[in-house]
Amino acid sequence: MKKLIKGLREFKASYVSKHQELLEQLSHHQKPRVLFITCSDSRVDPNLITQAQLGELFVIRNAGNIIPPFGATNGGEGATIEYAVEALDIRQIIVCGHSHCGAMKGLIKLNSLQEKMPLVFDWLKYAQATRRLVLDHYSQYQEEELLEIMIAENVLTQIENLRTYPVIHSKLYQGQLSIYAWIYHIETGEVLAYDHHKHAYVLPQSQLLELEMDEKRLDQFPSGDVAIRSAQTQQGEIKPPQKLTTYGHERFPMTRLSPEQIERIYRGTN
Repeated sequence: MKKLIKGLREFKASYVSKHQELLEQLSHHQKPRVLFITCSDSRVDPNLITQAQLGELFVIRNAGNIIPPFGATNGGEGATIEYAVEALDIRQIIVCGHSHCGAMKGLIKLNSLQEKMPLVFDWLKYAQATRRLVLDHYSQYQEEELLEIMIAENVLTQIENLRTYPVIHSKLYQGQLSIYAWIYHIETGEVLAYDHHKHAYVLPQSQLLELEMDEKRLDQFPSGDVAIRSAQTQQGEIKPPQKLTTYGHERFPMTRLSPEQIERIYRGTN
């Protein structure tokens, strides 16, 4: 606690004094561009990883970066998602898992948690689809490799859960929202992003052109535009925008695995 109090003094003396104008602006309103959903793990800091400034990220954090499906719970995740998209008009969402995730370790051995950590046991049930998929299709893997697969698949599962929210479904149909899947490696500081064309996690730098096109598309339509207008082609026909594809038989998790491992995973899910 002494260290934290010392930090408060340093924050006031150094940061506040140099960013007084920014803090004054933020006291009147916020306009974050990204909803960042990630784990509560103390080793994961969204602002540090992305070098985002104060007021640029709207953040949801919980054990395992889990998003309960719409209607499954009255917890804060759903309310925060609705507020971010409707009230703050956020157009980009990142769901970010991370290496060595304790929640995913618990998910692998879920039944052992019921007696000592019943609340954690109940919470991780919202990732049961991840657990079933991994145990059914990647049973040949153990320990660290299985954990990596669980982490990678869970991010995609939680995006599927995210898409069950009416506000998300509507914004995606209108072409007013983009969703991204990331994995953060604690030991290297590297981030991998899911590429829905390659069905693999890749370096996000390789997606820069596509990301720029996404941002231009999102900026074309001010908040409140009619859905049909954003979904029309030049010929006037209605065509819903492309959505994040997460075909279970095609995707494979981490490029950090060897080519041989990736090939076995790929074949094993057919």
